[in-house]
Amino acid sequence: MNNIEKLISMINKSNNIVAFTGAGVSTDSGLKDFRSNNGLYKEKSIYPAEYMLSSNCFYNHIEEFYDYYKENFNCLSIKPNSTHKLLKELESIGKLKGIITQNIDGLHTKAGSKKVYEIHGTTYKNHCIKCNKEYDAEYVFKSSGVPTCTCGGIIKPDVVLYGEALPEKDYLEGMEAIHEADMILVCGSSLTVFPASGMLSAFKGKYLVIINNDKTPYDNIANIVIHDNLSKVSDYVLKNGGIK
Repeated sequence: MNNIEKLISMINKSNNIVAFTGAGVSTDSGLKDFRSNNGLYKEKSIYPAEYMLSSNCFYNHIEEFYDYYKENFNCLSIKPNSTHKLLKELESIGKLKGIITQNIDGLHTKAGSKKVYEIHGTTYKNHCIKCNKEYDAEYVFKSSGVPTCTCGGIIKPDVVLYGEALPEKDYLEGMEAIHEADMILVCGSSLTVFPASGMLSAFKGKYLVIINNDKTPYDNIANIVIHDNLSKVSDYVLKNGGIK
């Protein structure tokens, strides 16, 4: 029995699965990840990527921040792929109880998943830093230059920038979901970004499965590790899994 067949067997034996997803889930939809050879951190920009995505950059170099943000994080036309669809299917049959995602692209919600803990926020929510009026992603990404509110204030994406804390509600509810899960399915995360990756310490269940192109710090304690393309694995499970 290969690891994908073992994965299918574990899914069928589990009734409270929680998925933990990272940027690798969305690369097959055409988005760039961060740490791979073709990731954002390897690209040249006016400042390092970590700074371009920081609160310091937003408040001190707002024009440069929005040039970078709009170029790299406009997900309006991006569609979910096989992995998003598999997780949605597992939720629809009652096995998957929640998705904890580090991604800000909103693709899990686009795929139809209902219980999504967006611990790094989402590009689809934005607010004025002066009056707190809310704006959608289309307004921000289709604006010219720095998007501003009707009151004249600057609009800020509701995403967690470097130097900011994770949203408390999603973080705490995600921790509770992990604690109650009998299986954690890690998809496309390097598990190196804290405090998000530290959430796995709350897991007391039976199966820890990691599907990621590269090695992670948790590989040695996982029940199964699959270093392969996520869409390939997800396609196989969707078409041949016999999930029940």
